[in-house]
Amino acid sequence: MKLSDGAVGKSYSVKNIDLSLKVKRRLEILGMTGNASVDVLNSKKSGTKIIKVRGTRFALGKSFAEGIEVEEI
Repeated sequence: MKLSDGAVGKSYSVKNIDLSLKVKRRLEILGMTGNASVDVLNSKKSGTKIIKVRGTRFALGKSFAEGIEVEEI
């Protein structure tokens, strides 16, 4: 499933990141690597997801969230 489909309050494991190399590297720097745990904290009407990865909170736009494949933990 895609991270954009993730429900608030659930935890997911990152399986694949299918985004441009520049964006993928930035997410890796922030701690979003393979099998990293991602908690969905909030979801905006615009599709933006507020997530927590390895203790860091940040927002991902809908187009970025659609490029991240996850599996529910």
